[in-house]
Amino acid sequence: MNKATPIYILSGFLGSGKTTLLQRLIAKWKNEGLKPAVIMNEIGEVNLDGLMIDPEVPMAEMLGGCICCTIRSDLSMQLYELIQGEKPDVVIIEATGAANPMEIFDAVSESSLLLKLDIRPMITVVDAAHLAALYEAQQGKTYRLMIEQIRCGSWLILNKVDLVSADELRELQALLQRLNPYAQVVTAKKCVIDIELLLSRNEANEPSHELDEHGDHSDHAHTHDDDHDHENHDHGSHSAHHSHEHVTVYTHYFTGPVNSVDFEKFIKELPREVYRGKGILHFSDTSSRFMFQYAYREADFMKINPQGDVPDVAVFIGEHFDKTALAEGLKSLEEQAAQS
Repeated sequence: MNKATPIYILSGFLGSGKTTLLQRLIAKWKNEGLKPAVIMNEIGEVNLDGLMIDPEVPMAEMLGGCICCTIRSDLSMQLYELIQGEKPDVVIIEATGAANPMEIFDAVSESSLLLKLDIRPMITVVDAAHLAALYEAQQGKTYRLMIEQIRCGSWLILNKVDLVSADELRELQALLQRLNPYAQVVTAKKCVIDIELLLSRNEANEPSHELDEHGDHSDHAHTHDDDHDHENHDHGSHSAHHSHEHVTVYTHYFTGPVNSVDFEKFIKELPREVYRGKGILHFSDTSSRFMFQYAYREADFMKINPQGDVPDVAVFIGEHFDKTALAEGLKSLEEQAAQS
């Protein structure tokens, strides 16, 4: 392979809007006659976000862990098989929101032992409302993880700005500039941004790492490395950078439909420790199937007709929530629907 394959890493916390941005990137590339491919990483057992992606786009799924630690060794082979088998013009990796972005970068860089890669600017999507709440508290591993994601981004997409006030928006923009003065900051609603600008190679802020098959850096130096002290990270300390023990994941496979009104009430009453929820299920009072997305106390429902054999399932991600209580609540909804 003589041509380096462009690789984009899409980082951001749970529910920030990464998949929405991914859809927009794919649409742009396809309109230009390019063939994109996707690697989607989920810390849970199922990849529901993948159902939102154009089925014509080649996709590799990495489930049940994070590519920056527990399934890191699988990434090189996934990339190799995807690029060798599909010959894409560009690959974008959407990492789980629980991942440390610099460790992701390291994991992708290891793939240069097998492939010639051009690792493009890391794109970090930031949930404006969630950042505002976490910054006010300034405590916990989730806050520190989001700050690390911001520090590591070459492009920061401050998304969902319609959910914060004008004063809060100004404060958040100033915060992002303080945390990462080298990044390009773009505000957005539903990740509607200038994709051309996002993908452009800014000469004043050249963030590309072009790596050959032996992992050697080309002349394109990453301007963020020194400032983010990447080389000084203690990679021998698994707990410092690789542990996601504060992240709780619960996957629930439904045995039957549930009532839509009862389910919406259940979602609205989720504990604050649950940050993200998503799933596909049948409702007993409708004839259609629905996908739901839950992020930062807000839920959306969308009628869908999934391709293939897709089970009724829900996945919840958060910090230290009671999985047993959540499971019992969902089973109760199934029992109530069966009795009605």
